[in-house]
Amino acid sequence: MSSSFGTLFRITTFGESHGGAVGVVVDGCPSRVPITAEEIQHDLDRRRPGQSRITTARAEEDRCEILSGVFEGLTLGTPIALLVHNKDARASDYEPFKDVYRPSHADYTYDAKFHIRNWRGGGRASARETIGRVAAGAIARKVLRLTLGAEIVSWVSRVQDIEAPPPEFDKLTESDVDANIVRCPDGPTAERMIERISEVKKQGDSVGGTVDCIIRDIPGGIGEPIFDKLEADLAKAMMSLPASKSFEVGSGLSGTYMRGSEHNDLFYMADEGYVGTRTNRSGGIQGGISNGEHIFLRVGFKPVATILRPQKTVNKKGEEVELMPRGRHDPCVLPRAVPLVEAMAALVLCDHLMRHGAVEFLSLSPPAPKR
Repeated sequence: MSSSFGTLFRITTFGESHGGAVGVVVDGCPSRVPITAEEIQHDLDRRRPGQSRITTARAEEDRCEILSGVFEGLTLGTPIALLVHNKDARASDYEPFKDVYRPSHADYTYDAKFHIRNWRGGGRASARETIGRVAAGAIARKVLRLTLGAEIVSWVSRVQDIEAPPPEFDKLTESDVDANIVRCPDGPTAERMIERISEVKKQGDSVGGTVDCIIRDIPGGIGEPIFDKLEADLAKAMMSLPASKSFEVGSGLSGTYMRGSEHNDLFYMADEGYVGTRTNRSGGIQGGISNGEHIFLRVGFKPVATILRPQKTVNKKGEEVELMPRGRHDPCVLPRAVPLVEAMAALVLCDHLMRHGAVEFLSLSPPAPKR
């Protein structure tokens, strides 16, 4: 099973939902990058369960431990191991249906592939695996900030059929996004979203929607055609997230309804001497390479598969049975998916920046003295 991601800035996640711990090993991080457990914890706190009344009630602090690769607040250039212990696991919640395939979960497919599965909370297929991605993403984000001043901001743009107006991409901040529990920067829309999720939760059901992401201050020239185009790797990253079902960059699907004369981003010479585009329907990427404009992408997430309603399914013996799920689950993944999208974007951009020119990263470390 492929649990590794990236080429030069490479991560490998490990652990299962109700096992002893989850975590990640980051390999290829440049040396002398200042990073602390507190910085990583900030992103993990945005991902953790039990944040509000519209998320799962699982009570995990998700405290991060740095086991290796960091000394006196600086990365060593060696593998960085990060660990988070599972403390509120309740495997007993899943025992009644350990031999039953939950609809739209990975239970059957894992059985079909491996002929064995960890039935405790979905095991490796659980969204709890994303802790390692977020922890590693915090380091990648720090590298991007130090080298480029780049910023990544994601937000919930739609819950079911409730859609927020586009924010001002130049000014949007994490504080704007985190101003409410649904992580939508438009206050009136956020209230409607929260009301919808609360209503659905009472009904024992779930809803999906979209998370948008803006990446600022990435220079032109980043990306590796032909098969490692920047948007292709971003798509792979986002579609690897649990519950993700769609990916768009720039105009996305809406661009297919336009003509070329409407869709083309016309170039101009800015007073500062750089080449810009008057529109950004390309989403900051052309030919698989960044063009210096904001990179804009959208990820669609399905409704949570576990709903607290009886459903028809089959068991391992092939018998048709009725399943009544138990446990603690999000009625909507979107608020907690925001840091996941940011983390995966950071991992892709950091890896591609290093691939574009490792020399650019040498500024993080003093050069070796000449002989």
